[in-house]
Order: sequence, then C-alpha cells, then structure tokens
Amino acid sequence: MPPPKLLLYVDAQFASPYAMSAFVALHEKGLPFEIATVDLTAKANHEPHFAATSLTHRVPTLAHNGFSLSESSAIAEYLNDVFPGTPLYPAKPQNRARARQVQAWLRSDLMPIRQERSTEVVFYGPTPTPLTAEARTSAQKLFAAAESLLPANSENLFGEWCIADVDLALMLGRLVFNGDSVPERLAAYAKHQWLRASVQLWVNQERPPL
Repeated sequence: MPPPKLLLYVDAQFASPYAMSAFVALHEKGLPFEIATVDLTAKANHEPHFAATSLTHRVPTLAHNGFSLSESSAIAEYLNDVFPGTPLYPAKPQNRARARQVQAWLRSDLMPIRQERSTEVVFYGPTPTPLTAEARTSAQKLFAAAESLLPANSENLFGEWCIADVDLALMLGRLVFNGDSVPERLAAYAKHQWLRASVQLWVNQERPPL
C-alpha cells in the first residue's frame, strides 16, 4: 500500500504553536508528509490557492488525498481516528475529554500571555519586557490549572503522553524560556516535554530572521 499523501501547511517562521502541534502529531503517528510554508506577514494565507485549500485561511492546514482540514486540534483528532500508531489522546473517555478541554482552553484563553510572550520568545529569543499585571494574573491561572491537572510524580498529564502535553508545555514554555518565574514542578514538566524527539524536530527547523 502506498504511503498516504499528506501535506502540512505551516507558517514560514515555524513559530506557530498550532502548526507545531500538528507537526508533532504527524511525527508521533510516524506518517510521511511534506511541508509547505505560508508567509503570514505577507498575508499569503489569503491568496486564492491557499484560501481554496484552507476553509479558515489559517495554518496549520492539512491536505490528505483531496481532503483538507485546518485547526490543529481538529487535525490531531483526524489523524488519531484515521491512522494507526502512537495514540494522540488518552484511551479513557474522561481523560480524552479532559485533554480536548485543555487544548480548547489554551487556544481560547490566557490572551495576555499569548500577547506578551508570543512564541517568538521561544523560537527567536527572550524579551526583557516584564509581564504586566494582567499577564501575571493569567500566569497564575495557568499555573493553578496545570498544577491541578499534572499528577504527582508524573511527567505527563494522564500518566502517558498525549498531544495536550505538547500544547500545555508550550504555553508554559512561553514563560519558562523567557526566564519568567514559573513553579519548579511545572518548569521541569515543560522542559521534559520539550526534549521529546518529535518536538525537537520542530525546534530545530531552520527559521528565517524576523
């Protein structure tokens, strides 16, 4: 059987946390795929070819044998449903639902952190600008949730790795890799997730200068 024809559209800077999540999911599944970069600063995501491929005009977008899908959590669920290999979500229904909740939350909340600690601080270098009071409040909310979710003496959210670990670790990493104050246990968790082989493949992508 020939390998699946998979094409992942990502941002040209390889800095999108959502493109990273989809990239990691594909590697965890052991699937061969090609990458196409989209220059978001030049608004290439609104050009006719990409607009016809991506319903939302956003990266990541995955193209698979004539079917295309955007939004990273939808891509992860699709890959998990269609392809064998490493599970991307926990087996237990409640844990699986919680993992999806974590993904949805990280994509819709904590805006002050996302604004003041964009992933450029992770992939291009830290900023000396201190967090505002609003961002510090968001950070405390993030820490409280992560502390509640992460079991004692565990390196993963649900006793075994899932794609939500990557997403949570990157949100924490915005602060950890910028040198902001993060509880020791959560910083260790984020750094452990960062060393996963599939994550390192993304980290080590060649990036154009800002």
